[in-house]
Amino acid sequence: MLVFWKKKLVFLSVPKTGTTAIEAALAPVADMVISNPPELKHAPVYRYNRFFRPMFERACNVDDMELMAVMREPISWLASWYRYRQRDAMRGHRNATHHVSFEEFVLEYMKGDKKAAFANVGSQAKFLEPRPNGVKVTHLFPYEDQPRLIRFLEERLEQPINLAQHNRSPQMDLELSLDTQRKLRRKFSADFDLHESLL
Repeated sequence: MLVFWKKKLVFLSVPKTGTTAIEAALAPVADMVISNPPELKHAPVYRYNRFFRPMFERACNVDDMELMAVMREPISWLASWYRYRQRDAMRGHRNATHHVSFEEFVLEYMKGDKKAAFANVGSQAKFLEPRPNGVKVTHLFPYEDQPRLIRFLEERLEQPINLAQHNRSPQMDLELSLDTQRKLRRKFSADFDLHESLL
């Protein structure tokens, strides 16, 4: 998470949406950089609303911070998680995916609360879900349109941005059966609908 105080902008870091590269580029000009622990670095809207917003309002007398975030096409997002957990450094870890195919990973992901640890990666729609008090992401960008995201940041922060590759997962060809794709789209329709609304 990055906070740009004078610009009244908070960048929420949705995992596996390329935000590590953006954070690396913008950390030097951010007023606050939350890089650890992961629960705060990747604070979703509800956690921002519960912990950070009250701090900004009460301690700093600011109540009009705007939130921005990036969202990735849901199957591509799951593929990125799967590849990330295929890294050699993950071998032997309970979250590793070396022992399952991408198809098996996605089927496990759809099991809800009963899913195995390796498939417990949350939901982008849940991460971005507006709160009853009106707190929501004001500026949401599709991962697939990086120029649009960069344009917004450069205009808002009034400076050029150069991104470098960070946190890149192993490359591999991954496929899902049509049946599994249909089930995923039905079960996580909120994610697909939200992403499609950005294109």
